Amino acid sequence: MRNQVNGCTPSLWQRVFVFAVILLAAIGGVLYWGLLGLPIHLPDAPSSKIACVSYAPFRRVGEDPANPHAFVSSQRIDDDLKRLSGRFDCVRTYSQAMGLSAVPRLAKRYGMKVLLGIWLSSDKAANAHEVAQGIQTARAYPKTVRAIVVGNEVLMRGELSPHQLVGYIREVRAATTVPVTYADGWTLWLQYAHNDELANAVSFVTVHILPYWDKNPPSADQAVAYVNRIYHDMERALPNKPILIGETGWPSEGKAREDAVPSRINEASYVRRFLIYANKHAVRYNLIESFDQPWKRGLEGTVGGYWGLFGANAKPKFALQGPVVEVKNWWFGWLASFAVGMLFATFCGTGARRRLIGVLGGIGTGSVLAEAMRSMSYSLQGPWLWLLGLTMCALAGLVAFACTRLLAAWLVDENSASAAFWAMFVSPFMHGLWLLSLAYIDLLLVFDGRYRDYPVAVFAAPAVAFALCTAVTGAITAYNIIETRILAAWVLIAATGLFAYNHAANKEVLGWLACNLLLAAPVILSALVQNNLIARQSQHPY
Repeated sequence: MRNQVNGCTPSLWQRVFVFAVILLAAIGGVLYWGLLGLPIHLPDAPSSKIACVSYAPFRRVGEDPANPHAFVSSQRIDDDLKRLSGRFDCVRTYSQAMGLSAVPRLAKRYGMKVLLGIWLSSDKAANAHEVAQGIQTARAYPKTVRAIVVGNEVLMRGELSPHQLVGYIREVRAATTVPVTYADGWTLWLQYAHNDELANAVSFVTVHILPYWDKNPPSADQAVAYVNRIYHDMERALPNKPILIGETGWPSEGKAREDAVPSRINEASYVRRFLIYANKHAVRYNLIESFDQPWKRGLEGTVGGYWGLFGANAKPKFALQGPVVEVKNWWFGWLASFAVGMLFATFCGTGARRRLIGVLGGIGTGSVLAEAMRSMSYSLQGPWLWLLGLTMCALAGLVAFACTRLLAAWLVDENSASAAFWAMFVSPFMHGLWLLSLAYIDLLLVFDGRYRDYPVAVFAAPAVAFALCTAVTGAITAYNIIETRILAAWVLIAATGLFAYNHAANKEVLGWLACNLLLAAPVILSALVQNNLIARQSQHPY
């Protein structure tokens, strides 16, 4: 009996290949979620207490310090500090505005010290108010305020000159009795290390060392050694000044940068290893940061919102001793996988073999859709983005089911009255829409990709589905639309460029490359087949 999907009976090797791909996808999905729930043993921190941590209270969705009307009540700050006091001895603030001037008064209740931040910008009036408020607060709580940080990365932003900055530092230092410092990235401090005016103005140097953001970022396991090298460079450049590492940490979610991969395990690994290092070498430090900050995702992409040691829900992400799990609710992936597997099997047709293909195809699809939902939960903000994301997930599931149903019928060589209906969802037109979406994201990644994620999980199921249904069943000759071929060519070029630019340094890049290749390959193969056919026909016109 000839199959209606492509009009030919599949060979044994074709059956084995397709079944193997579907089986491996199902096994891979189950193993992936199992590994996310595997407890990982890491070095224990030397203590359950951490010296100091950056504190900003804007951890709720919609809160943004850039909003001129932003304000956090003393009650909220008190609740936050009460939670933080169990793990941290000190907090660092960045501004006196928006209710943050109350931090020293409230920190005193819990025996905490404060690195008091004064925010500086190009706005002279705002600077004057910040400086006046900072001086007043430091005078009122001299035993709580450990030091005053006059300005944060204002030189990096180019909003003040070193001479202007020194003027503010001297004003604060003359009016208070506590040490005064300025905080900026290590590259900026090295740049101005020979500026005696700036170096002499501060009591000590506060330097930010964030390995993830540097030009050639190390892995989480190598990051502490990287920090140590920079710390010694700073000591050599400023031999007469004590040094505080004012910001260091690791993100738990977001885009990987070469070897620097954000994850809960990597954040825990870096923090614990750094605490061991700081304790051993008596390095003064402040970690970034206390709570995840959703508003930062608008500035730095997904990764910007996930530097907290506590989540936005004010709960610790991990303990400082004992094993750590990447995803606490990892079983959700298994539940989703087997639920989708049962759904596919139910509607994949009758017969044991067709139901088996349905179960396996559904497990593989369910596992990647569950990962897509997990990634969306920490990357998407706003109802419209969520609507778009959920729509794409639904379409991805529909494409995967259509492909599974057609391949199940094709593998058992059965006619199906509904084959034409399901074939619409894996047609060249539908394929072209997914290629268009992929090409658009590639365009963003190529020209503005520093803060953008690779949405591998959203495209994984359609990529595999289209590759199987077009290449294996012989439908590749249907791609004769020039626009689709242009999209496929762009996708291949962009993916190759991204691969080369990122040095193939992580699995995320490899996954994105695979999605691009799988979606583009059928179109490219179609062009090659048709060109070969035209060439042969030109040689034998009759």
